[in-house]
Amino acid sequence: MNKKLKSFLDGLYYTYQRRELINPDPLHFLYSYHDVRDLEIVGLIASSLAYGRVSQIMKSVDRVLSLLTDEPHKFLMAEGNSDIVPETFKHRFTTGHDINVLLKNIADVQKNYGSVENFFGECLNTDLFSALDKFSERLSTGKTPGSFSLVTAPKDGSACKRLFLFLKWLVRHDDVDPGGWKIISPRDLIVPTDTHMHNIAMKLGFTRRKNADLRCAVEITEGFREICPDDPAKYDFVLTRFGIRAGLNVDELSELFG
Repeated sequence: MNKKLKSFLDGLYYTYQRRELINPDPLHFLYSYHDVRDLEIVGLIASSLAYGRVSQIMKSVDRVLSLLTDEPHKFLMAEGNSDIVPETFKHRFTTGHDINVLLKNIADVQKNYGSVENFFGECLNTDLFSALDKFSERLSTGKTPGSFSLVTAPKDGSACKRLFLFLKWLVRHDDVDPGGWKIISPRDLIVPTDTHMHNIAMKLGFTRRKNADLRCAVEITEGFREICPDDPAKYDFVLTRFGIRAGLNVDELSELFG
C-alpha cells in the first residue's frame, strides 16, 4: 500500500466529503427522502439521467421528481401503470417514453418484491456482474429498440458509471452518500468511472488502459482497494471535486504520485 497516497486521499476525504459541498450534483435530490423505497426510485432516476451538462442534469431530474409527489413510492404504487412523464420530455438521448418505462418497471419490481433492494437480492445468486445484468434487463425491459439505455448492463462492456453511481449512493453511508441498502457491502462496490475519473486514475498510476470501459473500471477499483480494502469507492466524491473546487488541480496528482 502506498502510505503517502493513502494519507493524501484521507486528507481530501476529511476536507471535502461534506454535504454542504455537494452542489451541483444529482445526489442532492436524494437528501429529501428517508424511506429506502423512495431513495431507490429517486436514486435510479437521478443516476440514470447523470450524463451531459450538469445544469441540464439537475433540471431534468427535478422535472421528473416534481411529477412524483413527496412520496414517490406511494405515488408509483397508485399510478405505476400510467404514463407519468410527458412525451415531450427530453434529456439528450432520453425521452419521456424511456422514463415512463423505467418508472413502470420500478413500480412493478416494488409491488412484486417489496423493494428494489429485495429484487437485487434475488438476482445475487451468482457474481455481482451477472446479478447486475439481470437487474438491468428487468428495469430496462420495454425500452424502444436502439434507444439509450438508462440502466446499463456490465455484459455490454461499458464502464456502467451511472449504475455504479446508483449503487454507491445506496450502499455507502457517510455525510455525502445516504446509504439505505444492506444487501451488499461497500467493499463490493465498483468505482464509478467516466473520463474524469479515468484521467485521475491514470495520473495516480492505477491504470494505463486507454478506454474507460468496464475492465478499466475494475482495474481502477483494484487500485483503490489496495488503499482502502473495505471501501474502494470511498474517495470517488472528493476526487471528482478536482476541476470544481479551487485549489484542487488534477495535474498535480501525476507530479505527486504518477
